[in-house]
Amino acid sequence: MEGHGLNADLPDSLSGTNENVWIFHGSPKGDDDPSGGLGKWDRLKPGNGAGFMSDGIKNNYAAKFGPELSFGRKLAQLYPGEKIALIKYARGGSSIDSMAAREYGSWEIDFRSGDGINQFDHFLTTVNGALSVQDIDGNGIEDVLVPSGIIWMQGESDGTITEAIAQRYYANLKRLMDLMRATFRNDDLPVVIGKISDSGQDNNGKTWNYGELVQHAQEAYVRKDRNAAIVRDTKNYDYYDPWHYNSEGYIDLGIMFAEAVYLLNQN
Repeated sequence: MEGHGLNADLPDSLSGTNENVWIFHGSPKGDDDPSGGLGKWDRLKPGNGAGFMSDGIKNNYAAKFGPELSFGRKLAQLYPGEKIALIKYARGGSSIDSMAAREYGSWEIDFRSGDGINQFDHFLTTVNGALSVQDIDGNGIEDVLVPSGIIWMQGESDGTITEAIAQRYYANLKRLMDLMRATFRNDDLPVVIGKISDSGQDNNGKTWNYGELVQHAQEAYVRKDRNAAIVRDTKNYDYYDPWHYNSEGYIDLGIMFAEAVYLLNQN
């Protein structure tokens, strides 16, 4: 989820720069774009939503935000005195299943089209770029990053095209989370899933025609994985349009993600 909350809607508590939270945001690009995933560390502030871009040298901030703002702030409250580092890569409209990729891209590691670059490759570029920096805050002391969790809010595109694609979501999700955990060399790394919801603002009353199958797969994943949790509050959010939550939804989602991953790390 890139995020479509409006910076103009932010309360004072989230509208400034968070001095204790840093973020490396990989530039979201379509498949086959070699610049996907480029980014640079910066303190967390508004503008890491849809429209954000980076060339690895300069970050160009957007007029929108995602869950990262309230997520980072809540984590800083839950871990007082600690420095928080977030690594973000998201591509709006992307699917896990390559059959639903369209122009938005696929996270299927084996999917190869054109130049053979997909969304998982962009994710790896983001992670490698973030981990290659030894002194994130520039204080002259080498930083040690301790991965604490994966936050995953996706699935709408996999619930849109065909029933067969939606039926494959559990297997696709499990494999992708396994691969992400392997990237951080921790097969027990906590995973928090955001449960997709439906605005009901389409002509037939359903934005995601097979969304229930994706929801079922998400619930099955967290039921079977002892280090996973799910955020269900999304069913109560309001929308700006048929596809995107309003600003209040993104703020609440970030808080719920932070609380969920914090609890998983207490186990």
